[in-house]
Amino acid sequence: MAPPEHPDAQPALDARLCLRRGDFTLDVTLRVRPGEILALLGPNGAGKSSALRALAGLDPLTEGHVRVDGRDRTRTPVEDRPVGVVFQDYLLFPHMSALDNVAFGPRRRGLSRVAARARAAELLAHMNLAEYARTRPRRLSGGQAQRVALARALAVRPRLLLMDEPMAALDAGTRVDVRARLRRLLEGFDGATVLVTHDPLDAMVLADRVAVVEEGRVVQEGTPAEVARRPRTAYVARLVGLNLFRGTAEGTTVTVGPTEPEGPARVEVHQAHHGPVLVAFPPRAVALYTRRPHGSPRNVWRLTVEGVERFGDQVRLYLTGRPSLTADISPAALAELGLDRGDRVWAQVKAAEVECYPG
Repeated sequence: MAPPEHPDAQPALDARLCLRRGDFTLDVTLRVRPGEILALLGPNGAGKSSALRALAGLDPLTEGHVRVDGRDRTRTPVEDRPVGVVFQDYLLFPHMSALDNVAFGPRRRGLSRVAARARAAELLAHMNLAEYARTRPRRLSGGQAQRVALARALAVRPRLLLMDEPMAALDAGTRVDVRARLRRLLEGFDGATVLVTHDPLDAMVLADRVAVVEEGRVVQEGTPAEVARRPRTAYVARLVGLNLFRGTAEGTTVTVGPTEPEGPARVEVHQAHHGPVLVAFPPRAVALYTRRPHGSPRNVWRLTVEGVERFGDQVRLYLTGRPSLTADISPAALAELGLDRGDRVWAQVKAAEVECYPG
């Protein structure tokens, strides 16, 4: 993990990235501390890869700056920037051994062949790949190729490490182990790391901090836990599996949704708030009934089943009405309720399960 930030500490990376390409505009500001991993999370086309290419110097900025360790690198040629890049498909040289792939960067930067290969051998050993030093990429597994690509990026001793979808080329069965191993390897890097991904698990496991990019802008930033617990956009809420509503609070009552044609919905929360807020709760917090539940539950809505699908070991129901939301129940509960598309159902959520925060 990155060390605690001192108020006067200089960021390892300080960048304002402004790019204009046709109708698309990217305008993001990034600050990353030494030893910190920042994940850029967002949908396809949001501008994540454009930001990475701008940091690497592959795409010139329309406006802005890239400062690494306080030194302006905005106009520094790509080959002279203190930057290492791990590409999505790794892009290892197929005709070279793992050792020569890793030694390539230091050789290009003037190190002797002997010194470059010694540095490469040290990095491969650090990544438990010493026995594969003479192996060519086609004989490496996906996880091994990823580690060679990381070693190659680190071999030039960068101050900024850029990783573009590092798990994308791996099959699902390999990702869990490789993700954990990669996090441990990155803990020894004292520069700034920027990781581009659309996978929330990559961001939550690998990153110290997450910046969510949508339509060329950073729309939310914080630790993985903060972003997951308090999403600020529908995209983030879907990623982390929460129902999210924007509304206005008066005390413990939040009015959400449009006022037409059926009027707004109301959500009760457990602490008083005032003004614009966001409310969120997980689908598992939703209890379903074919008859209105007894007692005086604070959140009960009459909704319509729009869709039903298997979701892991649960069943996810998509419910429309005031408000529209998703609910996760067990297959046994679905069988007992006998619900299908078009059926009416009562949905209940305890106020204590609802997270409410300024909007």
